[in-house]
Amino acid sequence: MALTGPQKTVAQTVGVVVLMGSLAWASVPFYDWFCRVTGFGGTTGVADVAPDEILDRTITVRFDASKAKDMPWEFKPVEREMEIRIGETGLAFYEAYNPTDKPIAGQASYNVTPYSAGGYFEKIACFCFEEQVLQPGERVEMPVTFFVDPEMIEDLEAKYVHTITLSYTFYEIDLPEGYAALDVQADTNKN
Repeated sequence: MALTGPQKTVAQTVGVVVLMGSLAWASVPFYDWFCRVTGFGGTTGVADVAPDEILDRTITVRFDASKAKDMPWEFKPVEREMEIRIGETGLAFYEAYNPTDKPIAGQASYNVTPYSAGGYFEKIACFCFEEQVLQPGERVEMPVTFFVDPEMIEDLEAKYVHTITLSYTFYEIDLPEGYAALDVQADTNKN
């Protein structure tokens, strides 16, 4: 059975709507994948181990911390900057403190500037890979283990970079289920 003019137009319109919806749905994971692969927008890489090659050239890594507008924690780097050799494993700490009287969950987003260095800044382990929960009055030091990939010196844009800034922004998220139940129970006990 052949479609008539109006039926054909409706079918084409529905097809275009489905196609556009599919592209919109896939754009976020595709963009995330693209940024991780290319380092676009200062997105860092993730590695299991540091490279075997450590260069004589050093680079300064600066550490920056901020928090979302409504995040009640205090959050700062323990050390503001360090100088490491390219390829060498670095270890830095950030400090977080929950001054409130209730548990607060947080997640950190991050980026590296200049953007040209993003694809060469590799994290081996980071507090940003997991959500964090701080109890009332709790203060913690959270580590990040990283290196700058020696391949950076081969990149026409990145090879002249002498300073990299690693920035984290903490924002509040919903408490995980187990913590949320404890928080509700604590509120019930107060009443």
